[in-house]
Amino acid sequence: MDKSRAEPLGSPVSIPSTTSASTSTTAPVATPAAAAPRRAGSLGPVGLVLAGGISVQFGGALAVTLMPRAGSLGVVTLRLLVAAVVLLVVCRPSLRGHSRADWGTVVAFGVTMAAMNGLFYQSLARIPLGPAVTLEVLGPLALSVLTSRRALNAVWAGLALAGVFLLGGGGFSSLDPIGVAFALGAGAMWATYIIFSARTGRRFPQADGLALAMVVAAVVFLPLGIAESGTKLLNPTTIALGSAVAVLSSVLPYTLELLALRRLPASTFAILMSLEPAVAATAGFLILHQALSVPEAMAIALVIAASMGAVRTQVGRGKAKVEA
Repeated sequence: MDKSRAEPLGSPVSIPSTTSASTSTTAPVATPAAAAPRRAGSLGPVGLVLAGGISVQFGGALAVTLMPRAGSLGVVTLRLLVAAVVLLVVCRPSLRGHSRADWGTVVAFGVTMAAMNGLFYQSLARIPLGPAVTLEVLGPLALSVLTSRRALNAVWAGLALAGVFLLGGGGFSSLDPIGVAFALGAGAMWATYIIFSARTGRRFPQADGLALAMVVAAVVFLPLGIAESGTKLLNPTTIALGSAVAVLSSVLPYTLELLALRRLPASTFAILMSLEPAVAATAGFLILHQALSVPEAMAIALVIAASMGAVRTQVGRGKAKVEA
């Protein structure tokens, strides 16, 4: 998935910890009479999550078409600036009452977000969208495996590595190695992003921390965008397309997923998010005409299976602890 989008709720690793509390406090104990309506209504939030995932990946595909006009760094700059403005208007975060540690967390979160966006879009400039997202998702998957400490997760890690081996044709001969390195770097930043998003969520109410971190990310990246694109960033068409990328990749999916998580179990949400490499491959095919070979399709399927397995294992572990 294009986790360069800016919301802390979109990762398989972070979902159990960030949503379990809200699920337990907002969902009443189910009775037989209420179970059927709840199941019937689950199609709504599932649809919201799928719509958010589609929005992210098609936003990424649109960003690729914008790169010849503004450059990859220019596209990231426009995306971060527009998203920061929208989140500031919507969230209106307070600047008072925060400690030095709070601000340090926000700054680290914002810098991580800027690095994650920059690295991912550098990879998109060199390799197709589907493989880029597949490589990027290895970061959160690795974090999930390392934090779980269960033997079964070694199986999921092996499955993911098999997918990466297939994706690279046994040595990444079919992909630009620099693009692969950027995608893997974006995955490492995504794992770091998950850690700091959780810390920011504990220190700031609602989405205030996200809005402030987005401002930090935009300020950090602005000099890079100006250096690469200069006055191209002031072109009305470029601004319009960059705004569309920001809305599709950041603002819209964040809103949709936030609404969905109020009614959707964390395990279901995380598994749906694991499907994003497939959505990315579809978006790349429909918009960018980036067809996948049979080995690449198999590789993406293996990484998706590994992500879903790791999530199910972690959720099962959490349920066992609760029952104990």
